[in-house]
Amino acid sequence: MRKLYVVMVGLPARGKSTLARRIRECLVEEGIQAAIFNNGDLRRSMLGTESTEAEFYNPGNAFGLLARENIARRNMELAKDYLAGAGEVAIMDATNASRSRRRQIEEYFAEFPTLFIECVNEDPLLLDACVRRKTLLPEYAAYSSEDALKSFVSRIRYYENIYSPVGEERYWMRVDAVTNRVIEEQSCDHSPYYPAIRESVVATWVRSLYLIRHGQTAFNLEGRIGGDPPLTPRGLSQARSLARHLQGKDLPYIFTSTRLRSHQFASPLLAERPDAATRAMSEFDEIFAGECEGMRYEDIRRDRPEVASARTADKYGYAYPGGESYADLNGRVRRGLVRALFLAGDAPLLIVGHQAINRTILSLFLNQRNEDVPYIHIPQNQYYHISVTPRRKLFELIKFA
Repeated sequence: MRKLYVVMVGLPARGKSTLARRIRECLVEEGIQAAIFNNGDLRRSMLGTESTEAEFYNPGNAFGLLARENIARRNMELAKDYLAGAGEVAIMDATNASRSRRRQIEEYFAEFPTLFIECVNEDPLLLDACVRRKTLLPEYAAYSSEDALKSFVSRIRYYENIYSPVGEERYWMRVDAVTNRVIEEQSCDHSPYYPAIRESVVATWVRSLYLIRHGQTAFNLEGRIGGDPPLTPRGLSQARSLARHLQGKDLPYIFTSTRLRSHQFASPLLAERPDAATRAMSEFDEIFAGECEGMRYEDIRRDRPEVASARTADKYGYAYPGGESYADLNGRVRRGLVRALFLAGDAPLLIVGHQAINRTILSLFLNQRNEDVPYIHIPQNQYYHISVTPRRKLFELIKFA
């Protein structure tokens, strides 16, 4: 029959719920009846804050073990009832960490195929950030930030004690949740839903990205490259104009480079959003000009003509002596973008970058020819708004000042 169970697998803070929502969205947009059954939501509704304590997840805690078994069983019953009716795909969102739990699920769902999708995230920076984000959940409202972090880390440790990767199940997929890449799989390709599910796993998802270049700096006025100059009065005015333009916009994640001009430009936005998560990422630092940092273009042409001519001949591949080329940027900028998108999940995000950085980010979406990347237009009074999902691709250049 045309029915399928999808069962998420993975330790906490690995991106399971985000991926579950994306899978459901792709299926629904195809006209497929799909629903998510989240163990955590059911646990909170049944037990409230009683289930927040780390000891609740201790495999040696008889009460917690029985309660978690009952919650899992109840959610399985709800999913089974859903597929017994009009539902076509039921998505089980939980850790499902042990092989014994997954065997129980396969046996209970024997009437239809079960596809297990394991989410893996081994990036230490992202793991730390995601764990800290979990401590902001309402169930930790009565905790100090330090106690919430300690409790959640202990919860993860208990899950690690019973964790077993997928591989023995009949149908499974192991996914790098950061890079949206299938690492290994035992495909369920006879299912009519499998192509849409797999596409949702590997697709680039950007709900709403505001890609902005900092405003005018002293170096911009003088024609100098690189360095760490401050914004001019005009640049500060542009920052305030952007904040007014985006007033009321939901921007829970704001990323900058580590450079002063990027921080200054983001300041008015952050002043209006004290609860926004912000992170300075070196991956978004402007291209490094090496020995030519701080020089004017006319000085390079006059004093180092061989450098000027070599860069003119191959602006994408040429690196200033001791510096970077646009080709060099690709790897670190891609890494930074992947991290930013993972941290934001499906929430809107804003990046205050630099000319070469934003050119490189845009090229990742637009499949621009290498030789054309260094010439992408990146104005200081406009920004790009980008939205990309498997069914939607939007690129807008919007003026704000």
